[in-house]
Amino acid sequence: MTRSYKVRGQNYQPMSVDRALKFEETGTCSWYDESAFFGLKRGTTSLGEKVMPWHLSGAHKTLPLPCVVQVTNLENGKSLNVRINDRGPFIPGRILDLTPRAAKKLGFHGDGLTRTHLKVLSVGDGPYKRKRTGWWPF
Repeated sequence: MTRSYKVRGQNYQPMSVDRALKFEETGTCSWYDESAFFGLKRGTTSLGEKVMPWHLSGAHKTLPLPCVVQVTNLENGKSLNVRINDRGPFIPGRILDLTPRAAKKLGFHGDGLTRTHLKVLSVGDGPYKRKRTGWWPF
């Protein structure tokens, strides 16, 4: 999904798949909870997918949806692969929002914010999935 969109009077143009496959970014990451487990109320992403607190997913303003990114917490060195399937964060200075479980695994759930580095690993799903070239998981 690379369609442009508008939030709070600002226009956003998601990047192309080719550009995204080479994309890396460093900045402030936060976490958000779009779901309520015991009330069985679920949030919904920009792709229409259900969000539960145990999912490892996140939101980015301009990456094509869906994509998988490697997120590294620069405060403690912990790293995690996360599916980006939503838009946001729309707070100035933040580059990424994650689900509570992702924030816990990266070790910043209690703090709310951390400095991270993200690298796109793949864009798309199923037969439309394209992987970053020249990347090795070890």
